[in-house]
Amino acid sequence: MKPKPPHDGVYARIGPSRIHGVGVLAIRDIPAGTLVFHGESERVAWVSRAAVRRLPTAIRALYEDFGMVSGDHLGVPKTLNMLSVGWYVNHADQPNVEADDDGRFRALRRIRKGEELTADYRTFVDEPLPFRPKRTRGAPKTTGRLRS
Repeated sequence: MKPKPPHDGVYARIGPSRIHGVGVLAIRDIPAGTLVFHGESERVAWVSRAAVRRLPTAIRALYEDFGMVSGDHLGVPKTLNMLSVGWYVNHADQPNVEADDDGRFRALRRIRKGEELTADYRTFVDEPLPFRPKRTRGAPKTTGRLRS
């Protein structure tokens, strides 16, 4: 059996975002229901927020910028040197991808080449967002709070 090439199942890459800094852009059309980052490791290290608060500012910012919140812990890749494409998905009130129970992103609808992939961060946590989401045309108002 011939091995699959490294680009097999790759639908997106990191690029400049119109939402915030960098984001994830489709490099080809993505059919609805597609597991967008197939092959990406879902292994996560859970670190207490108390431990993160004691870290130097630049290191703490990595956890705050990329961590998934679960109670009093933040989940990040096993090493923060391994931030794969999926960790750069930005928030939107009307997202085009969603995370399943295992944290894997699936396309909610057909995503066209060049479109930014977005997820509704409020589906990941039960607390207010640590930032105020930008309002997009036609999107409902949100109640996210600024980080203190």
